Amino acid sequence: MSLLAQQENAVNLSQGFPDYQADENLIQDLGEFSKKGHNQYAPLSGIKELREAISRKFNLQYQVDYHPDSEINVTAGATQGIFTIISAFTEKDDEVIIFEPAYDCYEPAIILSGGIVKNVKMLYPDYDINWDEVKNLVSEKTKIIIINNPNNPSGKILKQKDIDELIAIVKNTNIIILSDEVYESITFDEKPHLTLAQYPELRERTFIVGSFGKLLHITGWKIGYVCAPSDLMTEFRKAHQFNVFCVNTPAQFAISKYLQKVDDFKPISTFFQSKRDYLKNALKETPLQLLNCEGTYFLSANFGAISDMQDKDFCYRLTKEYKVAAIPFSAFYKDKTDEKVIRFCFAKKQETLDAAIEKLLKLK
Repeated sequence: MSLLAQQENAVNLSQGFPDYQADENLIQDLGEFSKKGHNQYAPLSGIKELREAISRKFNLQYQVDYHPDSEINVTAGATQGIFTIISAFTEKDDEVIIFEPAYDCYEPAIILSGGIVKNVKMLYPDYDINWDEVKNLVSEKTKIIIINNPNNPSGKILKQKDIDELIAIVKNTNIIILSDEVYESITFDEKPHLTLAQYPELRERTFIVGSFGKLLHITGWKIGYVCAPSDLMTEFRKAHQFNVFCVNTPAQFAISKYLQKVDDFKPISTFFQSKRDYLKNALKETPLQLLNCEGTYFLSANFGAISDMQDKDFCYRLTKEYKVAAIPFSAFYKDKTDEKVIRFCFAKKQETLDAAIEKLLKLK
């Protein structure tokens, strides 16, 4: 869709990346650390300064302690961390449970590792989880359950009742949990992000995956991290070593310096909520039926009142005729489920949002 947006000279609200600049201090530090000679291989686990900054971040946000040496690893983006976790623990015919609509890297990594994907569809339009269905899918072959909280693309966040259900399901099992929490700091309307790291019954079996791309508006730097108990991290590093081995060195130093000055991550949610509310209020004037967005920087909408086209075809039409690019939800389902829902990214400059809104107001 981004390619089509370029071809059609359309406003790109499809792929999830900001079109504005990151903090200038962060960018200057990247250059400075490179000039100082930090251009060679970093340690496999990441530079000590960044691992310590990540540990501090978890303590500040969640009052949770991860040891920087044995429980934290820097990755080449969150997706690499996810791929490495899956490949390190999934063997032939192991079953991995994912929740759809699902971020599209999960299923290929499972299949490449010889695993079997077990899909649980979250319930439209609120995208609640049917935990009874999850219970019925769990078997002796279940190796991993993948959680994405907040969920991309639906914007759904887990509540305490969801956490309680998950705790009950994995109790007395050897199931590993992969908790993809890259949008952890982007939740709205005072709703908290419930990291699985806060729950002792889950922490002992859970990998937390995070992203500095989402946190600091630097998706192109491809820097993420994984946190887990030391026994799980030992196995992770065996695969990580032969996957990427290490991660961009000057970028690690720049991020670690930047994080030393940050004690409160709430302004990130405030920043994105203002953008969500702006786009949401404007699109209320269109025939689109907006869905609830509790987190992430994506706002989704049902276009059924406009067209009976398939969602993919509608996105093509939207890009070509109205010059705004979006993503069809069917891309996030294995069986291409089509509920006539599309996703807009609002991590954009004000002028980008205004340009998109002007065009979308012509929808009919």
